[in-house]
Amino acid sequence: MAQDDTDWKVAAKAVPELRFLKTLVTGLTLVMGVGMIVVVALLWVRLNQPVLPELPDAITLPQDAQTRAVTFATDRIVVLTTDDRVLVYDRAGTLVGQTALQP
Repeated sequence: MAQDDTDWKVAAKAVPELRFLKTLVTGLTLVMGVGMIVVVALLWVRLNQPVLPELPDAITLPQDAQTRAVTFATDRIVVLTTDDRVLVYDRAGTLVGQTALQP
């Protein structure tokens, strides 16, 4: 009759590297499981945060100014116009200051 190689203990005695391989595979499985839990937890925490800060109802731009970019700081709103001016607004939407960029 043929020898049955499906028994773990018999196979481990025949090939000692199998125990080491089983430990490596088990460790990898645990690390991947913990990694997936960490990724899901980070996504959950990051996606529950508000996307944008609280914005004023309206911001009035100066005459003939068109917006190129808008940036939100903790207490300021910064607007870059197409004519290379930087406009700084407070959280209420009033103009605090402006400066022109040199090309």
